Amino acid sequence: MNIPKKLAIRQPEVGNLIRELRQEIGLTQEQFAAILGFTFPTVNRWENGRNQPSPVAMKQIEKMLQEMGDRGKELLAKYSSN
Repeated sequence: MNIPKKLAIRQPEVGNLIRELRQEIGLTQEQFAAILGFTFPTVNRWENGRNQPSPVAMKQIEKMLQEMGDRGKELLAKYSSN
């Protein structure tokens, strides 16, 4: 999958993308946070539009999208402003 080096996704779209990605792979916010190496409150703030993910977090999220193949591409297209 060809994902741009820096995703151009803004709130609330990035929060919606993260929520949909997390739900698609069947994880709770706590589980998703643990996989990424962040805390539950951090993921909760991303999903609720109170904070943007750091560049490090976005790289990890991009990797998860890539691993999803076509479904990851669809999610990215749905929320990307590119």
